[in-house]
Amino acid sequence: MIEAICGSGDPHTMADKTLDLRGLKCPLPALRTRKALAGMRPGDFLIVECTDPLAGIDIPNLVRETGDRLEETHKEAKVTTFRISKS
Repeated sequence: MIEAICGSGDPHTMADKTLDLRGLKCPLPALRTRKALAGMRPGDFLIVECTDPLAGIDIPNLVRETGDRLEETHKEAKVTTFRISKS
């Protein structure tokens, strides 16, 4: 599920979106992250929340492949959160 957490309806405004991928197993977190990034504009941010331990490897590799930028990774309990900026 992708949910806008900020940004207005103005097409020129940058937006942050959250992708809740908790409970999904490899390769679904990476595939859904790729799809979400493909639909975003440069300057937008994607917040990805995962519980799959392999996401800690897959998401950074995906971001390198797409040319986007991994701004932050945070792990708390079993949830790893990635903040990605669309290039």
